[in-house]
Amino acid sequence: MAVLLMVKIRVRPETGNLLFDFTYQGVRCREQTALKDTPANRKQLGELASKIDAAMLLGQFNYADFFPNSSKVERFEKGAEVSGSAAPYFKSFSKTWFDELAPGWRKTYRHKVEHILFGRLVPKFGDSVLDAITKADLLAYRKEVAGIRGRSGELLGPESVNRHMKILRMILDEAADRFEFVTPYRGIKPLKVPKSHIEPFSLAEIQLILDNVRSDFKSYFTVRFFTGMRTAEIDGLQWHYVDFDKREILIRETLVEGELSYTKTDSSQREIHMSQPVYDALKEQYEATGARKFVFTNRVGKPLQHNNVTKRVWYPLLRYLELPKRNPYQTRHTAATLWLASGETPEWIARQMGHSNTEMLFRVYSRYVPNLTRNDGSAFESLLTRELGGAK
Repeated sequence: MAVLLMVKIRVRPETGNLLFDFTYQGVRCREQTALKDTPANRKQLGELASKIDAAMLLGQFNYADFFPNSSKVERFEKGAEVSGSAAPYFKSFSKTWFDELAPGWRKTYRHKVEHILFGRLVPKFGDSVLDAITKADLLAYRKEVAGIRGRSGELLGPESVNRHMKILRMILDEAADRFEFVTPYRGIKPLKVPKSHIEPFSLAEIQLILDNVRSDFKSYFTVRFFTGMRTAEIDGLQWHYVDFDKREILIRETLVEGELSYTKTDSSQREIHMSQPVYDALKEQYEATGARKFVFTNRVGKPLQHNNVTKRVWYPLLRYLELPKRNPYQTRHTAATLWLASGETPEWIARQMGHSNTEMLFRVYSRYVPNLTRNDGSAFESLLTRELGGAK
């Protein structure tokens, strides 16, 4: 007669990895592995499953002997099961969640999640059993986060608050799926994020800035104004990504927290056309830093630190010129509005900006187009006058 195994070997659809699925002390347990679904791996796990079954039948099963790194070890050792709950503590499961997913994240995103998870969420929910966390707890925490002040001294904005809550939701959703409880996050909507405040510079303002900026930063800001490069992209620009023959700037890496990394998104990998002012600026810059790795550097050849540039060069210059205070990212918005004003196609502009499509372009910049291109009906009027004016 066949022996009915208590421990099943299953596949997790999201990863294709094998897992153990069994019930212990009335609690459903699903222990993940890093092994793919192959005959050899199934055979290996099947042998281990048989040992677990035997240990359970003999009453000699110790969870930590087979799964020493599991989040459930602490619960079983301390007798923490409550009403048959399978859910572990937030502290242990969130670490498991992070360790499983972090290898697939870009470095910058991993650092952001790590900061929020271990700096904010674990101190708050670490000692809570996951299925004991309520919707009221989540809403109270969101209110608490909204009262935190950032480096600038200002309260965290809705986008930052939503970022905290998104990580919390991802952890709870995954735990709810694994341990079969209803996530308390149901029905909680993200806070509304105000539209980005766009204040592009006019050509007259650009000229005023470039005529008065420190000579060692004139090329830097010329390139920023007329390419729409993000701060991390221009600070991480290296000479081997500048193609003077094709008049292109290749965006392949960014500089974040002093380290080179992949671009913000896949669509950010792009080639930016050099207009004549950009070409001339980079040629002039090559005379100064062409022997170095990075295009724009400080006096000792190190990449620029955007905070220093902003505080010591950019804002003092705007004050001196009596221009409204605007952060350097407005140079990117300026490039987009100038391209739109000149009549470049939205598809081309989106590629230059590193957008995957034109949706963001129209959503963010559309209200500036009428002021710059006179999209007020006059173009249609001119067409009618030109084509029909002589027809009587």
